[in-house]
Amino acid sequence: MADPGPPQPTPNPSPPPKRNQDRDFLLHLESYLAHRDGVDKLLKISRYTAKLLLSSSSLPKTLTPNLKSFDSSVGLSRKAFRLGKFVQDLNSLRLSNPSSPSDLALVLLAYGGEGVYYFIEQLVWLSKTGLISPNYAKKFSKISAWAELIGYVGSITMKVRDLRELRLRLELVKADEERGKLEEKVMMKTLSIVQDLADAVMAVADVRDGKGAMTGPTLMASAGLVSAVISTHKNWKSC
Repeated sequence: MADPGPPQPTPNPSPPPKRNQDRDFLLHLESYLAHRDGVDKLLKISRYTAKLLLSSSSLPKTLTPNLKSFDSSVGLSRKAFRLGKFVQDLNSLRLSNPSSPSDLALVLLAYGGEGVYYFIEQLVWLSKTGLISPNYAKKFSKISAWAELIGYVGSITMKVRDLRELRLRLELVKADEERGKLEEKVMMKTLSIVQDLADAVMAVADVRDGKGAMTGPTLMASAGLVSAVISTHKNWKSC
């Protein structure tokens, strides 16, 4: 029998490409736009950019009717994109495993409030499209605004707690690779809190029917744009 010779070394498998790095932009964009949240957030950027322009005193008056029509149409389109989205919160509630009564309360506030908000928004959409009497639109909008605000109270509280835990873990980690991952998680969690705060500011304005301090159109448009850009960034990295 012929000597097979020394065993040949097994070639090292090529390392898998890093997610979202060295990835074809158009393929990534296709993946992003395949998710309804991706389209929704692009619509959100468009809408609040229009609102910011409308709040500007330097805007030519000839553009005002067009931008108002665009704002209204995009707002209605975004409500249609949220059809059935409340199921996501139902599943989050169903699959959650709170370890204490305080955790249970936060979960109910965060997911319960957001779920009610998305469900009522469907009724708002139906009233604005004429299937349900438009007389109910204002009442539905008020209920959804309160539910949204309650949801953000729970969500922000949970995320602030998670951020503290991440920072404590970061202080104990020495390995560069693990430290880098934790630092990215801290950054994303911080951005998520900023996003929720911006959305909460708008929810407060909705609850107050746009009256009182901190409800001006420029502030609302800026808060909406900040929230939209952060959520777009998060969705882009996750898809």
